[in-house]
Amino acid sequence: MTEQNKPVIWRAIVQMVIVVVIAPFLPMIISEDWGWWEGWAYAAASILAFVFSRLIVARVHPDLIAERARFMDAKDTKPWDKVLAPLLGLGSILTLAVAGLDKHYEWSSGFSSGINLIALAGIILGYAFSSWALVENRFFSGTVRIQTERGHHVVSTGPYRFVRHPGYAGGMLGYLFIPLLLDSLWAFVPTVLLGIVMVTRTALEDKTLQAELPGYKEFTQKTKYRLIPGIW
Repeated sequence: MTEQNKPVIWRAIVQMVIVVVIAPFLPMIISEDWGWWEGWAYAAASILAFVFSRLIVARVHPDLIAERARFMDAKDTKPWDKVLAPLLGLGSILTLAVAGLDKHYEWSSGFSSGINLIALAGIILGYAFSSWALVENRFFSGTVRIQTERGHHVVSTGPYRFVRHPGYAGGMLGYLFIPLLLDSLWAFVPTVLLGIVMVTRTALEDKTLQAELPGYKEFTQKTKYRLIPGIW
């Protein structure tokens, strides 16, 4: 391990601890209910999606792991994304925290087991779609920037045949189902705010790519929708 790589490696370790160890269990940590099967179901779906997708990416695009680990150091990240990217992370944590508080204080009456299972399926589908985008696109950075040093070019295969931003589309699908799985009406409040941030980031990123990434405008003629086929 070189001195230059140490900060990147340690940052990757911290990120993994947060994503794999802390965040998935946050609802149960806050609610203090370790017998909550919906909480365990969410944690399992979140952890498995993260671990499997990163294992595959480490084999097919090992340079992407390093790119995502050092994204905070990128000098050419768009100024607006230095605000929006952290907001997305904060929003997802806030949704889980509110769900945990809701469970602890019993603010919501909850949903039926059938709704819970449908929501779990929706979360798995959303995470799978986002993971597919991550595996397919070696330029799937943590912030919006044109990665000229990595030979950045348009990726139009896999899920990019359906929408131009499948990572966001899958993430949004998963986020929308989290309150239903975790029996929390109040968790829809940060989820809606998170959705607004995600749509804003999608619009700004798409505009940036059309202006700065060669071939992207032509790509928009083939894949016409940003997030939701037939709508936007």
